[in-house]
Amino acid sequence: MYLGSDDYATLADQIKTWGRSLGFQQVGIADTDLSAAEVHLCRWISEGYQGEMGYMAAHGIKRSQPAALVPGTIRIVSARMDYLPSSAADPKQVLANPTLGYVSRYALGRDYHRVLRKRLETLAQRIAAGVGPFGYRVFTDSAPVLEKALAEKAGLGWIGKHTNLIARGTGSWCFLGEIYTTLPLPTDAPSPSHCGRCRRCLNACPTGALVAPYRLDARRCIAYLTIEFGGSIPEALRPLMGNRIYGCDDCQLACPWNRFAPHTQESDFAVRHGLDAPPLVQIMDWSESAFSRHTEGSAIRRIGHERFLRNVAVALGNASRNDEATIAVLQRHTTHPSALVREHVQWALQRQGRSGKGC
Repeated sequence: MYLGSDDYATLADQIKTWGRSLGFQQVGIADTDLSAAEVHLCRWISEGYQGEMGYMAAHGIKRSQPAALVPGTIRIVSARMDYLPSSAADPKQVLANPTLGYVSRYALGRDYHRVLRKRLETLAQRIAAGVGPFGYRVFTDSAPVLEKALAEKAGLGWIGKHTNLIARGTGSWCFLGEIYTTLPLPTDAPSPSHCGRCRRCLNACPTGALVAPYRLDARRCIAYLTIEFGGSIPEALRPLMGNRIYGCDDCQLACPWNRFAPHTQESDFAVRHGLDAPPLVQIMDWSESAFSRHTEGSAIRRIGHERFLRNVAVALGNASRNDEATIAVLQRHTTHPSALVREHVQWALQRQGRSGKGC
């Protein structure tokens, strides 16, 4: 079907309206020129900041050149959806309570990959119903895509010094998704930065992972250590992790723009299984089947039971000293089948002033 320039402008407006009706707070359109972001990405990889995330370099130019990933792509429809749940325990109170585990707020509800992918697919089908079959592919953190750079180009916000996307008036508690398309839609103006001289996110990082504005050393990042990294967490970083057992939100909690962040209206992102403030001594005793049951439908499940217990053991090592329940649960796991779990349990017991062999 042939469409003129005015028709494509009308279609772009319709796409944004349809997107909002599907629960996205904002939809924008970007071209495929990510040359500036490519320079930043190549520098980041050359400095080794990706750690063991080998996939960041494995796809070559596909990450920064959309048409190399999906041939024929000339535009990207970028969508933003808020996720901050209203019913969650206050994050600062959870972080201040060493008996509780802290889970990044994005992972408290249903796995966002499923939610956004389904909505984006529905949006693409609505477009097809209006203009006929067209080339497209949907992504939600599921392929080599520079999501934040594309969202910035599409006018959805700017990339802050903590490397997260910030939307003026709503903050950074949001998920992103994309539709790569062959449609020559008019593009939106990129968002200017409004971080100014602020360094609160850098100063708030518990492990100093934000080595400079816009530069994150993933090897020191708690989100990387608890989610992406599968090995033994460096001992020097363990005390700095506090009670964070899945991800870390400190840079977002410190960001002034998040004072305006609205709570999500999506029931899928509501707190599930009490993971907004789980008692550490209870979840350390979860069997593999219990872990699977309590993380059903959650993004947390992808790290697996072994890595989950590793993280909880570190948090217990950082808990208040001489707590009988803490000591007892750690000692119950000194003979765990996993060498990785045993190592972190023994470290935690030593932090508690006890022997890793029981006493």
